[in-house]
Amino acid sequence: MPSRAWKWFIEYTHPTQAHMHGVDKYIYSGKTAYQQIEIIETDFFGRCLILDGKIQSSQFDEYIYHETLIHPAMALHPEPKKILVAGGGEGAVLREILKYHSVEKLVMVDIDEEAVGLCKLHLPQWSDGAFDNPKVKVLYMDARKFIEENKEKWDIIFLDLPEPLGDGPCYLLFTREFYKIVAERLKAGGHIALQADNLNPRLFHSHAAIYNTLRLHFNHVESYGAYIPSFDTKWGFIFASQSTSALDCNVKNIDDILEERKIGDLRFYDGLTHQALFSLPKDIRLLRSQDNRIIEDDNPLFSF
Repeated sequence: MPSRAWKWFIEYTHPTQAHMHGVDKYIYSGKTAYQQIEIIETDFFGRCLILDGKIQSSQFDEYIYHETLIHPAMALHPEPKKILVAGGGEGAVLREILKYHSVEKLVMVDIDEEAVGLCKLHLPQWSDGAFDNPKVKVLYMDARKFIEENKEKWDIIFLDLPEPLGDGPCYLLFTREFYKIVAERLKAGGHIALQADNLNPRLFHSHAAIYNTLRLHFNHVESYGAYIPSFDTKWGFIFASQSTSALDCNVKNIDDILEERKIGDLRFYDGLTHQALFSLPKDIRLLRSQDNRIIEDDNPLFSF
């Protein structure tokens, strides 16, 4: 047993289930106009970003989350030049996207300027200078409003959004109406990738609903997932496209693409990992097929 008396951060995943993290110190705790923000220092995972009581990323394993979200979609596009990110406050998604030299324009739209500023100040290694890259433009506004009003088309759209909480800023970015607009904003051959909630079979309803809703607007919708240690669960992501399937690539395809594009500094993603990410177990595939929930503006999804 540890000899010191820890302060504890408790993250609830269900009214009767939670994870505990020993806290060395609180770096920041406060509330912006949109969400509660905490940045803590832990012995086990290092520095952690917490939004509305949910760990978003940790110093120890943020590379797993961000490589998983970004690289399948980037690798599967023949020449990604114009990229739109909704959310992405820490800047780590920008860091990963900028590893591809084909990128010419990268726009990030995040509603919470104060939160992004806190990440720049307290989590600078997450972005690794990406906010200062001349290819990057950051807009502080509602991402749905931007996508609705801006008719520009993109090679890839990433949705790096927090879980849809009832009092949070983004639950209307998980609906049928929103995904329809997102699909319309893609160039031919374009695709999207998004974080899509828990893959724990006991907490799978959110992922299944997001998957079903995306299937209304995309020909290929494919779930994938990675175990994120600081989340203490396998976390869900979704790749969606009109013309491309992430299941068609073998190990060598992905490794050859990464080598050709000189993406050599990845710690998690490669061809073998790609194959594992998209190989969901039977129980998850069965649960997904049994769920028919569709998320709509007037019937939104709320995670716990």
